[in-house]
This record gives sequence, C-alpha cells and structure tokens, in this order.
Amino acid sequence: MTTDIPPGSRVVLRYALPPGHSHPMTDIVGILESVAPFVTVRASDGSVVEVEPERVIALKIVPARPVRASEIRALELASADGWPGVEHAWIDGWLARYGHGFTGRANSAAPLGDPGTVGDLEDRCPGSTLERLRNWYAERERPLRLLIPDRLGAVPLGWHLSDEVVVMAADIANLALPQRPLTTTITARPDPDWLALYRYRGSALPDFAVDLLGAVRGGTLGFGRIGAADSTLLAVARGSVTSASDGRLWVGLTAVEVAEAHRRRGIGSLICGEMITWGREHGATHASLQVAAENEGAQAMYRSIGFVPHHRYRYATEPVGAWH
Repeated sequence: MTTDIPPGSRVVLRYALPPGHSHPMTDIVGILESVAPFVTVRASDGSVVEVEPERVIALKIVPARPVRASEIRALELASADGWPGVEHAWIDGWLARYGHGFTGRANSAAPLGDPGTVGDLEDRCPGSTLERLRNWYAERERPLRLLIPDRLGAVPLGWHLSDEVVVMAADIANLALPQRPLTTTITARPDPDWLALYRYRGSALPDFAVDLLGAVRGGTLGFGRIGAADSTLLAVARGSVTSASDGRLWVGLTAVEVAEAHRRRGIGSLICGEMITWGREHGATHASLQVAAENEGAQAMYRSIGFVPHHRYRYATEPVGAWH
C-alpha cells in the first residue's frame, strides 16, 4: 500500500480479520511505526499490531486532542526546572531566568504563574511588573526578553516577535524504545569530549556554558554519548528528569548533537531513544524537547520516534527607545 502518513503519527487502523472471527474487521488506535513490509501500529498499552498491506481497509490520522493551557503551563515549568539558568526569580507571576546570555530560554521571562497572578506588562508606571522585570535584567546587564508560550500570555503592543519554537512531546508508553544493552553511555556530568562535540547554533561553547548545562532544579541530569572513551564521539545529548505540577514526570531532551560526518544514519534517533529509556528508568512517564519551527528536518526525525507537537512559544523584545 502507499500512504503519505509519516511514522510517529497517531492513527486509526481498520483492517480485515481472518476467516473464523466473529467480526469481519476491527480497529486499533495508536502510533504508526511503519508501513512496510507490514503496517505496524503500537497501542497506548504497548501492544503492537502488524497487518499485511492487503488486509488494510483504512488508515487515517487521528486529530490530536486539544492541549489545555494548564498542560502547557505544567510542561513549561517542568522544562524550566530542567534548564533553569544560573539564577531565577518569580516577579508578579513571571519566571525570570538568567544564564550569562547563553540560550534564549535561560535569559528570558515567561508568564508561568497561576492564572490571575501574572502581571500586566502594558502598565509602565513606576513599580509595575514591566519595570520590575526590566530592572531585574538590567542588574545582570541583560535586556528584558520575554518567552511567550501559546495561550499563556499576550505580547505587549508593539513588541517584536522572533525565534518561534515548537515544543514536542510524547507519552513514553507509546514509544518503541531501544532495548538494553544500550549503546549510549550516560554520566552525571559532561566531560571535555562531550563539550567539544556539542555546538550551540554552530558555535563552540563558551566556558561559562558548563554551569548552565550542569544546572537542574529538583531533578536528575544525564549526559549521553555514543562512541568509545578512546575514540571520536559520534553523538551527545543531555537529559533532565523533572516533575510537573500535574504529577507527570518529564524527561526533557536538550543539546542533541551528531558529529557531522555521521549524520543521517539514525544515530540521532538512537541517542534520543536511549536517553528516553534512561529517563523512564528514573521515573519519567513523558518526554519533551524543543526545536526551531523552521527546522523541519529535525521535526521529521522526532516525529519518526513518536513525538508530536504540543505547543509553541516565541520570544518578544521591546522596541528600541520605547522606555524613557
């Protein structure tokens, strides 16, 4: 059969049953793992159905359940605990983070407080939320930058939006993860070889980035590597297991890097899968990651593992000269 439905999609599969069954056909809802040589779907309970193409009656994508604002807030808070920067503060329901200017997430303020507690940034009076946030960053010699997730906060009038990010998520129970023994070696701290391979936006890491990579709030960190200790590394990744306010434990994947000479060979999918396995062994029930909206290749890879879009966020910056 031919289909343009990518693996990793949530689908309903209707297929014919062999003679002798009480019904001529049946359905299964789950994650599409492959379409050749068999159509393979993994259900939420972990069971797998493999169907010959000629027995497939229908295969359709199931629309994703709408994500509630409370779920977005819970995941953003868990992700913030996994990437907290070196300083943070709550200011009128805004979580402000500082990390020496390394990464947008660690140097921006997000409206992650409970509904009704988030201060309005349109108010420019002395002592307002906007002034307090601006002063907090000014004390650290950084401009005020906002991280605005879907449905959690409004962008102040006239502010500039940029750098849209897709947050992808997965229920670990729906993923087909690598089985032990694992190829990935996971340690509590990154070593010099790990740091040398990881590139942030194509550039080598500044020295102070080690402090940010090694920071977690109320969780567990793991630094994965594929490649023997005495040979060139093929890939690295960082995982953080943190809890959300809704009771879920998330393993967040960050700093995924595959050596240029070894890309497009499935190594990225392998290290991500094995980091999720590590997270599950530390209690995680769900997995998440962030990817630039324009990076369609990375999104396709993550969909093939089983990730689906959860929500998006954007950065907002104040117009130059707007405050006097």
